[in-house]
Amino acid sequence: MPLRGTGHGKLVGDEAPYFESLAELDQWASLPHAKLMAVLEYQARPQLAESLNQRGKLLVCHDYKGGYTESPSGLCYTFNFWPLCDTFVYFSHHRVTVPPSGWITAGHRQGVKILGTIIFEGSGEADCLQLIVGPPQAGAGPTLRTDSIPISRHYASVLAELARQRGFDGYLLNFECPLQGGPEQARALAGWILLLRSELVTKIGPHAQAIWYDSVVFNGQLRWQDRLNSLNLPFFLSSDAFFTNYTWPPSFPALTAQYFMSLGPVLINDAKGSSISSTKSLQSIFTGVDVWGRGSHGGGGFGSYRAMTHIDPQSLGLSVALFGQAWTWESEQDKPGWNWDQWWEYERKLWIGPADPQEVVPVPDAPRRRGEPECPHDAFEPVSSFFVHATPPDPAQLVFCTSFSPGVGRSWFVEGMNVLQTDDGWTDIDKQSSLGNLVWPRPSVMWENDDRPEPLPSASSRLDMSDAWNGGNTLKITISCAGSTADDAFFRCIWLPVQSLNVTSLASYDVNIVYKTAACEGTDLDLGLFVKPLMAGGGDLPEVNVGASTQSYIKNDWTRQVLSFSLPPGTANALIAVGLIIGFVAEDPSQPLDFSVSLGQLAVYPSSPTARVSKGIPGILWAKFQSTKPLTSPSTGFSGLLTWDIASSFPRLALRVIPPPEDPNPTWILDSTKERFPSFLYFNIYVIPHPLSGSVAGATAAIFIGTTGLDGRANRLYVDSTILPKNVMDGRGLRFYVQGVSDKGDVLPWEMCAYVDCMFELGGR
Repeated sequence: MPLRGTGHGKLVGDEAPYFESLAELDQWASLPHAKLMAVLEYQARPQLAESLNQRGKLLVCHDYKGGYTESPSGLCYTFNFWPLCDTFVYFSHHRVTVPPSGWITAGHRQGVKILGTIIFEGSGEADCLQLIVGPPQAGAGPTLRTDSIPISRHYASVLAELARQRGFDGYLLNFECPLQGGPEQARALAGWILLLRSELVTKIGPHAQAIWYDSVVFNGQLRWQDRLNSLNLPFFLSSDAFFTNYTWPPSFPALTAQYFMSLGPVLINDAKGSSISSTKSLQSIFTGVDVWGRGSHGGGGFGSYRAMTHIDPQSLGLSVALFGQAWTWESEQDKPGWNWDQWWEYERKLWIGPADPQEVVPVPDAPRRRGEPECPHDAFEPVSSFFVHATPPDPAQLVFCTSFSPGVGRSWFVEGMNVLQTDDGWTDIDKQSSLGNLVWPRPSVMWENDDRPEPLPSASSRLDMSDAWNGGNTLKITISCAGSTADDAFFRCIWLPVQSLNVTSLASYDVNIVYKTAACEGTDLDLGLFVKPLMAGGGDLPEVNVGASTQSYIKNDWTRQVLSFSLPPGTANALIAVGLIIGFVAEDPSQPLDFSVSLGQLAVYPSSPTARVSKGIPGILWAKFQSTKPLTSPSTGFSGLLTWDIASSFPRLALRVIPPPEDPNPTWILDSTKERFPSFLYFNIYVIPHPLSGSVAGATAAIFIGTTGLDGRANRLYVDSTILPKNVMDGRGLRFYVQGVSDKGDVLPWEMCAYVDCMFELGGR
């Protein structure tokens, strides 16, 4: 959450973000914990075309400075290439690593599974055994004695409950310490993994995952194999997927594929269709690549593509586990003059290539092991070239709404108004959204319904943190067009696709875009929102029924356009592009011209019910402030919890006549869809002082102090003196306003918001 001020305490973030031991985990489990309702639930992406669905997938394992480094009062590392990623592991060296709530929401928003980590290393042997047999029980009688190690369900249940309560999707299992019980303990551990998977599926759903890291082998010894083979096969079969170590020679990916293909169908095919015993494929094997290059083929960094070339996710079908991708930040941050903008360019170069397609990316020579033959490779390829670019979940299942945010910013805007300006910026992964996969990093424009002979205009896009509609930035597209002497050059028209989505014929959709434009002198623009079909995996181009767009001029020089579209009944899911048709009129078409379009927000969601249906109107029912100490003024120790509840109300009912008893039309029809009750992206919080004399000013004079989003809890914000402006404590008390922003990006009008007063004990004043 962007918060006013600096030096914020731990209470603004997640509670118990990780556990150092199983004893700490048991202590947590001994108390009741409500599910974090502000964390977005996982929603699967639409199925890809069969030809694309056979390709290997990408797992990103985020190992960065021990984890939990994001700050609401600074610019920090964020991951923004979710469309390439199938699974994201939040990794650290704590015994149990829990992904922060903001990371979970950001991943789920794009259809990516988010996993925590269970790790045993160094002196973790005792905890590793306890994981299997359960915690010691003081005062218990003799324990069960058998010929093998007994397996308890205890920690499988506790860990699954932790994932359910926090909203994430499973675990990476990293056992990097030897098992003192040898093969018996190894077999018991494999059996325990089956219990964990069963508990995860029961408490989270069939998408839950337990992924085994290549470490301990069948006899309990710690022996990294760098591939799948008979030594680690039992753990692969017990898990959902396998993450190999990353020090493999170039021949190992092919050997892994060969070995997998030699396995009997009874081992890897789930003939009974059970959700507990998962089917295995080559995609289930994630071959490790260390971006830091620690023994990884190709040397890591910009040489990581060399390793991925051997894994060959496009043809061979193995998946990739990319470890330590924040190398782009951590390896550069101490260099003189380094800043966020430099990192952003460095990061995008690794993932999608340089901004200038003609730039040659230098790749250092990769170190070779003794006796290893030379392995020639072609020029640098970005990570994105190896994987399918997936669309977010179908907007019929999860509203698609983006403010084009990378999860950081320097300011905060509400409906085009700057309400917060910071010195050092802010980071809030919860606010991260799609950057427009068809327009960033490189827009692809084309002439609209016109095979013009002249070259296409050039187009570029960048994040602009000096302006926004809602959030911290716009996506600014700059278009330059050469002069033309053609007879019809006074008016030219281009198609600018912005975002691809996979939609269904079972729903109709509304599209809502907010933008502003600027053009050079002598150029007039005419923009129209539109939806077009896209080709995917071969086949015929799908048909799309598109309604006319309506345009309105809204606050602070921004424009909104809205339209509806649908697929013909009976059509299968289709890939579509949402974009803008831009017509431009030039006074002198022989001269070059340029213009820009700043995209503030794009939302796609199921169309509203018909006019006869009573649609719910979202609002905030009440707000309450509970102080943690007596409210005195002035005070630097002010703190408390601001909470509220949300509600849905119907428009005023106008009954003019009493219908006859045989009238088949009901007096009212209620919207029974899930859209009826409001859902919110986040809440803006404001404060205004009660003056010592006179009445308090209205909501429009209140001062923005922050948004929700850091702790995963719904309808609450921890408030302390660090986020309050200094002068607000000089009056008789404070009034807090809570303003909702719906999942469609609509800011509630003040009359649908709530406030609460907290008055100070003034003593002798």
